[in-house]
Amino acid sequence: MVVVHSAAHTDREGARQVIQKLAQAYMRLTLLWADQGYTGEPLAQWVRALRTYRRLRLEIVKRLEGQPGFVVLPRRWVVERTFGWLGRCRRLSKDCERLPETSETMIYIAMTRLMLQRLDAA
Repeated sequence: MVVVHSAAHTDREGARQVIQKLAQAYMRLTLLWADQGYTGEPLAQWVRALRTYRRLRLEIVKRLEGQPGFVVLPRRWVVERTFGWLGRCRRLSKDCERLPETSETMIYIAMTRLMLQRLDAA
């Protein structure tokens, strides 16, 4: 699921937009992982209240206390890897689009191309 918004919105506001779409489109989805930037009870409560059936649960992936230096966190590498794949697409490397919908469409096209390449290689 993709939502592109202006930089004037915080990540938490953007998360609400994405989660709102996910909650209605994918009823089998029950668990969401987020990094520490999304910590806070208002967002977790809002996620729980989205559905009355098959409630969603927001789980924050946290760093262990006292861990020195860079540590790959569980599930966080999946997000970073996906951003790396998207960064290889020339059209997505710079933000030149006028409409957020165009940027969203370009992300869908890039991911569809990646999936088709993987299917062709299999």
